[in-house]
Amino acid sequence: MKVAAIQMVSGTQLQANLQQARALLREAAQAGAELAVLPEYFCLMGKQDADKLAIAETYGHGPIQQFLAHAAREEGLWLVGGTLPLVPDGADGACAPDAPDASAPPQRVCNSSLVFSPDGDCVARYDKMHLFRFDNGVEHYDESSVLLAGTQPTTFDLDARDGQRWRIGLSVCYDLRFAELYRAYASAGAHLLLVPSAFTYTTGQTHWEVLLRARAIENLAFVVAAAQGGEHENGRQTWGQSMLIDPWGKVLAQRAQQAGVVMADLDFALLNAWRSRLPALEHRVL
Repeated sequence: MKVAAIQMVSGTQLQANLQQARALLREAAQAGAELAVLPEYFCLMGKQDADKLAIAETYGHGPIQQFLAHAAREEGLWLVGGTLPLVPDGADGACAPDAPDASAPPQRVCNSSLVFSPDGDCVARYDKMHLFRFDNGVEHYDESSVLLAGTQPTTFDLDARDGQRWRIGLSVCYDLRFAELYRAYASAGAHLLLVPSAFTYTTGQTHWEVLLRARAIENLAFVVAAAQGGEHENGRQTWGQSMLIDPWGKVLAQRAQQAGVVMADLDFALLNAWRSRLPALEHRVL
C-alpha cells in the first residue's frame, strides 16, 4: 500500500491552509497514494492558541470537515485529517465539555483526528489524549489552556487495493512520548501507527526520530508521521522531518523542512516476516 505523509507550514488563514493541503493531496493521489495523512493543525496555526476556538466545528458539520470529505472522495483516497478543533460533546468516548452551560461558546476544544474513506464518509475519530506542556524559560506551551484531552484510543480498518486489511492506530504528536498507547494498539492488532504532529524545533531535533523509530521497533509496526515543518506566520518554528518507518526501524522516506509529499510503499508481507522472525509481541510478560 502506498502511503503519503503530507508536510505543511500552516499559517494563520484557514482558506490558504486548505488550499495548500488540497494541492498536496492531489499530488499524493496522482503519485498513487492510497492513504494520505495531513499534519496536526493543518487547518490553522493561529497567532495565539485561542484562535482555535473561533474555527471549532461540531462533529459531522462544518467547512473543514466538508473539505476533508470532498478531498477524499474526489481523489479516491483514505484521508486522515491531521487534527482540527471540534466542539466537545462527550459522545462515544469523545472529549467532554467542561462549561456549565453546554450552549455557551466552547472555552476549550478537542484536538481531533478524523479519518475519511474514499467515499467521503468519516469512519473514525480520535481526540488527542496527551496534552503538551513545555517551558524551558524561552519557549512556553500549555495545550490544556485551550484543549480538552480525549479518553479513548482509536483504530480503524482499511481494506487496501491489494486485498490486505490493515488495522491502523491513531495518535497525535505529544502522544508519541507515551509508549503504552502504542502497545495498546499492538495488542489490538494494529499494523500501522499514525502520528500527525507539530513538534517544536527544540524538542524535535533531539527526540522526534528516535521516538518514532522506537515505536515502530517495539511494536513491530509501520509508522507514518506527517509533520508541520518550517517557520510559521505566528513566529513558531516546527521541526518537520515527516517520515515513514518500517517495523524494523528503517526510515523509508523523509523530508526535512517545508511543504511537500513524503511517500513510501508499505509491504504487508514484510511486516509479517519481521513478526515471524522476531515474535517479540508474543513474548510480553507485563
